[in-house]
Amino acid sequence: MPMDATAVLLMGPTASGKSALALAVAARAPVEIVSVDSAQVYRGMDVGTAKPNAAERRAVPHHLIDVVDPTEAYSAARFRADAIGLVGEIVARGRVPLFVGGTMLYFKALRDGLSALPAADPGVRAAIDAEARRRGWPALHAELARVDPETAGRLAPGDAQRIQRALEVFRVTGVPLSRQLVERTAPAPFALHAIGLAPADRGALHRRIAARFDAMLAAGLVEELQGLRARYALHPGLPSMRCVGYRQAWRHLEGDYDRVELRERGVFATRQLAKRQLTWLRGWSGLRTFDCFDPQLASKVLAALRPAVEA
Repeated sequence: MPMDATAVLLMGPTASGKSALALAVAARAPVEIVSVDSAQVYRGMDVGTAKPNAAERRAVPHHLIDVVDPTEAYSAARFRADAIGLVGEIVARGRVPLFVGGTMLYFKALRDGLSALPAADPGVRAAIDAEARRRGWPALHAELARVDPETAGRLAPGDAQRIQRALEVFRVTGVPLSRQLVERTAPAPFALHAIGLAPADRGALHRRIAARFDAMLAAGLVEELQGLRARYALHPGLPSMRCVGYRQAWRHLEGDYDRVELRERGVFATRQLAKRQLTWLRGWSGLRTFDCFDPQLASKVLAALRPAVEA
């Protein structure tokens, strides 16, 4: 990695216009886009993740999209390793890596490093998922509270993905996750310039979220999931199927929600996701934040990034 390597981070809540802004930056600066999206890594999950289309991908190189099948897991640790490797490759081509997305845990892993936790164990995960189907996630949360009360105390009883990981770590190592979070890998071995998008008008973001979810439904989100279920051995406990939109569409296909409730629950879940993402952004030190609805957004961000992206 060159000593003067630089990467740009473009972060913001869902529906804040990150992808459009990234393309605008790419049209005027020598960048390659690296997706920071824990849903866009899955092949075949296109409609519900708002992946860039073929023309957009031809216009500028995109990375870390369509990396794994929806039956697989993709961790923050794997993202970090892939991302650091990509930075070296992109910088060697004389370009600047532009990390774009809303998966804040991935951004944090890239910046700060990660604890040295064990790799995923498919057998242990399958056993935990089977137990959850029999007993429910609140029961497994209670089990986690017995072996790792510190971790259980910061997780909701229905937070399936994080409960599963904490129990997996304990069952594989015999050591609570909370004790293993002390040792971390090194921070990113290159400079980071962080840009954040946040709405001056939260209501406007909510309206955009609703319109975007409606567009996904019209574009065939439910039909896309039907096709994925026919092609892959999927179940609702998989990380891919916990993604916002797909989780609600799954319940619709199971007959739990009609189309109206699918839409209502999908919009509400997306708004809650945006709220969590904005909370992460407020805690990010050194962040330069711009109003995502500013008509002059692209020119202002380009001016702010000029020192980092000048050829």
